[in-house]
Amino acid sequence: QVQLVESGGGLVQAGDSLRLSCVASGRTFSRYPMGWFRQAPGKEREFVAAISWIGLRYYADSVKGRFTISKDNAKNTVYLQMNSLKPEDTAVYYCASGEQYEALGTQEEVGYWGQGTQVTVSS
Repeated sequence: QVQLVESGGGLVQAGDSLRLSCVASGRTFSRYPMGWFRQAPGKEREFVAAISWIGLRYYADSVKGRFTISKDNAKNTVYLQMNSLKPEDTAVYYCASGEQYEALGTQEEVGYWGQGTQVTVSS
């Protein structure tokens, strides 16, 4: 049973930073791509960032230069460091895991989802 458990969300002011964490269990973490998606109220869920099984990083244009995705295979954990947060970053952030050795960039490529963590950025 694969489980993804996020933590680190909260309420911050514009310009602040947050770091999200996602601990995975139930599979060999190092073989799978990991990523983050987000869903704002009234909007579709969208891709934020992903890291491939060999460590290549991909970002949505809206977060490029502000967010950094990383992972620690020894801890089965993927992180999302979010700097210079803006009110438009307010959303529920979901951790996602793809298929072994495959890419991860769309919802169709997600095999497992976390439960989500709320990030709220006030102006």
